[in-house]
Amino acid sequence: MQLAAILIIPAIASCFSLLPLGRRFAAPITVITSAIVLVLAISAAANAMRGPFSAAADLLTCDALGALVLVLVALVGFTAALYSWGYIATGGRHSLPDVQRYYSLYNLFLLSMLAVPLLANVALMWIAVELTTLLSAFLVGYEDTPEALEAAWKYVVLTTLGAVLALLGFLILYWGSRTAGLAPFTWVGLVDAAPHMPPALLWPAFLLILVGFGTKVGLVPMHTWLPDAHSQAPASICALLSGVETTTVLYVVLRLFPVVSGAPGLDARPWFIGFGLLSVGVATLLLIYVRDFKRMFAFSTVEHMGIILVAAGLGGAEAHLGAAYQMTGHALAKSFCFFAAGLMATALGTQEIASVRGLIRSSPIAALALVAGGFAIAGAPPFAIFVSELVIVKAGLTSGQFAVIGLLTLFVVVAFCAVMYHVNSMVFGTPATDKPGSKVTMAVVPRSCKATLALAAVPLLAVGLYVPQPLQELLRAAAAAMGG
Repeated sequence: MQLAAILIIPAIASCFSLLPLGRRFAAPITVITSAIVLVLAISAAANAMRGPFSAAADLLTCDALGALVLVLVALVGFTAALYSWGYIATGGRHSLPDVQRYYSLYNLFLLSMLAVPLLANVALMWIAVELTTLLSAFLVGYEDTPEALEAAWKYVVLTTLGAVLALLGFLILYWGSRTAGLAPFTWVGLVDAAPHMPPALLWPAFLLILVGFGTKVGLVPMHTWLPDAHSQAPASICALLSGVETTTVLYVVLRLFPVVSGAPGLDARPWFIGFGLLSVGVATLLLIYVRDFKRMFAFSTVEHMGIILVAAGLGGAEAHLGAAYQMTGHALAKSFCFFAAGLMATALGTQEIASVRGLIRSSPIAALALVAGGFAIAGAPPFAIFVSELVIVKAGLTSGQFAVIGLLTLFVVVAFCAVMYHVNSMVFGTPATDKPGSKVTMAVVPRSCKATLALAAVPLLAVGLYVPQPLQELLRAAAAAMGG
C-alpha cells in the first residue's frame, strides 16, 4: 500500500489542480501532496534497508538502489513544488487556466519519475521513462516563446528517437530472457537469466539501451537537446529535469551493469568508461565557452552524468559507492543551482553571463546562492560532490586505472576552473555601465523562492559535512545493487 500511495497521491493532486478548486489551491495542494510523498519515500527507503519488498501483486518493488532514486525524486519534487508556488505566479505572466495546467502536468511528471524505480516489470518501466518525456515536454515549452517551443520540440524528437532504440534493445533483451527460460521480465529475473542468455542477443540489447537512454541522460554525443531545454524551461522544471530526471533514466542504465556482468565473456565497463569520459571531456570544453548561466548548469549535468558512468565502469564496491554518492550530491546541488538561476533571472531579467556583473552589490541573496551552488557543482569542499569525486578517484587508483583517473581528474579540474571563473565574473565583476549614482533596478523575488533556497541549502551542505548512518547504509546498499 505504501508504494502504491506514492504513485496515487500525485495522480490525485493532478486531478484536483484542474478542478475549479485548483484555481486558488493548485499550488498549496501540490506542495502538501509532494511533502506527503517525500515522507512515504523515506519510509519506503527505511523498509528497503531490511531487504527488497514488493507491493500491488508484485507490480511494484523497491530495493536500496531504487529507494535512493525514489527519495531523491521525492525530495527535489517537494522543493521544486514549493519554489513553483511563487515563481510561476510572478508578474502575472500566465492565466489561471495555464497555472492549473502547469500544476496538473507537474504532478503527472513527478508521478512518472517516481514510477521508474518502483515498477518491477522492465517493459512498464520503459513506458514510465517515455512518459517523463511526453509530460515534461509541455512544461519545457510552458513559457510559450519561440525559443521555448523549439527547445521542447528538440527535446521530444531526440529523446523519443533514443527511446525507440532503447525499446528495440528491451525487445531483444526479452527475446534473450525467453530463450534462457525466464518467466518474469524483471531486473532480478534478468540478473538470474544473464548467464544463460545468448551473448549475440544480450550484447546488442545492452548497446541499444545504453545509446537510447543515454540520449535522455544527456551523454555525449546525444546531449544536444539538454542545454536548450534547460535554458528555456521554468527554473522549477529545470531543477527536476537536471536534478533527478537524468538520474532516474541513468538508474535504468546502471541496472544493466549486473545483468551484463553476469554473462560470460561480456564486459560493460569499457563502454561505461568510454561514454563517461567523452561526456565529461566535452562538457568541460563547453563550460569554458558558455554564455548563459542556465546552460552552464546544464553542461555541468552532462559532466556529472559522465562522472557517474565512469565510476560505474571502474567497478568494485568503492567506485560504485562513489557513483551512488555522486547521484545524491548531483540531485541536491543541481536543483539548488537552478533555484538560484531562477531567482537571478527573475531579479535581473536576463540569463546572459556577460550581462550579470556585481551581483554581490545588487542582489546579495542571489550572489550568495550562486557562489554556494557554483562551489557545490564544481566539486569544492565541503560539499558532497567533492567527497564523491574523491571516493571515485581513490577507487580508480586502488584498482590501477591510472589513465582513466588521470583524464577524469584533468577534466574535473578544468571544469571547476571554468565554472568558478563564470561565477566570479557574475558575482564580483564590475558592470560596464557602472557610474557614480547609478542604480540597478531589481524585480521583487517571491518569498517562496527565498524559502526554497534556504530549505534546499540545508541538505546540500549537511550531506557534505556529515553523512547520517541511515544514509550511509542506503548508499552502500545501493552500490551493492549496482554490482559493487
